[in-house]
Amino acid sequence: MTAVRQDAWTPDDDLILAEITLRHIREGSTQLSAFEEVGQRIGRTAAACGFRWNSCVRKKYEAAIQIAKGQRQKRNHTKKEISPPPLSIDNQDLIPSKGEMPNLEQAISIESVIRFLRQWKTTYQELTQQIKFLEKELQKKDDILMEITSENEQIKREVNEVQSDYRTVNDDYKALIQIMDRARKMAFLAAEEEDASKPKFKMDANGNLERID
Repeated sequence: MTAVRQDAWTPDDDLILAEITLRHIREGSTQLSAFEEVGQRIGRTAAACGFRWNSCVRKKYEAAIQIAKGQRQKRNHTKKEISPPPLSIDNQDLIPSKGEMPNLEQAISIESVIRFLRQWKTTYQELTQQIKFLEKELQKKDDILMEITSENEQIKREVNEVQSDYRTVNDDYKALIQIMDRARKMAFLAAEEEDASKPKFKMDANGNLERID
C-alpha cells in the first residue's frame, strides 16, 4: 500500500487552484494574486500554489487559459468603448499628469510581490535549516564510515599477522617432522649395527651352545 503524504495535493485542491487562477486571468488580475487567494483558501503558501500551477495543473488547462485570456481582451475592449470622453484642456490642467498619478493596481501588485518575497524568505530559511540538519547527519554518517573503515583495516592487518604466524608454525612443524624422521632412521640403523656386532650362538645336538662367527 502506497503511503500518502499529509501535505499532498488533492484533486479538490487542484480544482480550486485552477478555478481561482482562471478567474483572475479573465478579470485581468495577476497570477500572484490568484496564488495568494488560493493559499488562503486551502492553507498553503502562495509560493507552493505557484509551483503547483506551473509544474502540474497549468498543463491540464491550456485551452481554458486561452479562453480566459480572450475573455480578458474582450473585457478590456468593452471598458475602452464605454470610457468617458477626455476632459477639456482647462480641466486637464487641474489633474496631475499620468506619471505623477499613483497606479492603484501597480501598488497592489508591489505589495503582493513583497508578501510573496517574504514567504519565499521564510521558505528559504526553512530549507536552509533542513540542509544544515542533513549536512550534520551526513557528517555523522561519514564519521561512522571512517570508523568502520579503520576497524576493517585493523582486522585485515590482524588477519595477515595470523596468516604469517600460521605459515611460520607450519614451516617449523614440517622441519621438526623431518628432523624426527631422520633421527628415527638413524636410530634404526644404529640398532641394526649393534645387533650385527653382537656374537650369535646356536645350540648343538647335545644341548650345548656354540658361537657362530
